[in-house]
Amino acid sequence: MSSMFFDGWSGLLRVLLVGTLAYVALIAFLRISGKRTLTKLNAFDLVITVALGSTLSSIVLTKSVALFEGLLALFLLIGLQYVITWLSVRSTTIQHVIKAEPTLLLHRGKFLEDALLRQRVTRDDVLAAIRNDGLAEVDSIAAVVLETDGSMSVLPQSPESGRSAGSLAGIAAVDRTGRRRSCLTM
Repeated sequence: MSSMFFDGWSGLLRVLLVGTLAYVALIAFLRISGKRTLTKLNAFDLVITVALGSTLSSIVLTKSVALFEGLLALFLLIGLQYVITWLSVRSTTIQHVIKAEPTLLLHRGKFLEDALLRQRVTRDDVLAAIRNDGLAEVDSIAAVVLETDGSMSVLPQSPESGRSAGSLAGIAAVDRTGRRRSCLTM
């Protein structure tokens, strides 16, 4: 029963030593791999982040995992993430597999109900994003886009033309039949 609370000084020393070394190595690996490893999370980045945390905890707390085995596991995960992101900026096919596409939720003051349902976003979520950007009138909004990282971008209409910004060029709206249409032609 006492080993449940204290199993000896050697276990505590191992956690201190291995934990410190693994932490320092993880920070070094992340710095070497570049800023992309630490960006806002999309689904792919979230999986890598959780895997890194799980691996680090295994290194620190599991006696059967040697420090160098754990460091190799961290290096492998970060290396694979680096390779996939390197490929995704050079190949649109890989990019489409890894990253979700932005989704238009509101266009020219009108909610796109199919998109809201498909993305499991409520009108209240969109309205909160609009208020968060300091805007009050839905009619003054050119678009609200659910970005690939889960954040919402609110684009006010241009005061001169009443048109939406050119940043919507790559975003398509999907109708009930599943057809994709450019939001700029809507």
